[in-house]
Amino acid sequence: MMVTGCGNLLASAQPDPVVSREEFEQVFPGHSPFYNYDGLIAAAPNFGSRREAAAFMANVYHETGGLTIVNEAMERRQGYCDSSEAYGCPAGRDAYFGRGPLQLSWNYNYKAAGDALGLDLLRDPSLVERDSSVAWATAVWFWSNRVPRDADFGQTIRAINGLQECDGGNSAQVGSRVTAYLRIADLLGVSPGSNLSC
Repeated sequence: MMVTGCGNLLASAQPDPVVSREEFEQVFPGHSPFYNYDGLIAAAPNFGSRREAAAFMANVYHETGGLTIVNEAMERRQGYCDSSEAYGCPAGRDAYFGRGPLQLSWNYNYKAAGDALGLDLLRDPSLVERDSSVAWATAVWFWSNRVPRDADFGQTIRAINGLQECDGGNSAQVGSRVTAYLRIADLLGVSPGSNLSC
């Protein structure tokens, strides 16, 4: 599956991906077979920069325990239904828990991602856990539509899970993201920039 219209994550006509297969394997040693380099590159053939790739992969690393988790933990799967939305939660009130590389959650995110990708994720959110290419595509969609262009790393945390983690909400989670980012930025040979925390 090729994702179109993904703004800052997709590069314009560069022949080689910014992140190599070998680098991907170094960032995510022991990753689940569900997640692989080819799936990432199919959804996002290129990043705008190696720093952006490092930021994306650091958040993915944190959200999925190094690409070993496909679905959010069972005890955290309730409550991601905003019933004030006109389309409601047709798959059930507890069906919109976190799935995929960035743990897509909430009915409104499944609806928007599905609309952008031409899939009915609102009625079939489990497609994200059944199809690796869909999982990667939802992560690219979220990154491209919810993370500000040219964001520093602190802004990426705020965009992904700011309400729960930023402004003193959960400094341990923020620290985990920053640690992953610094390791991955070093591995990719890029400066991490400033404003690492949120």
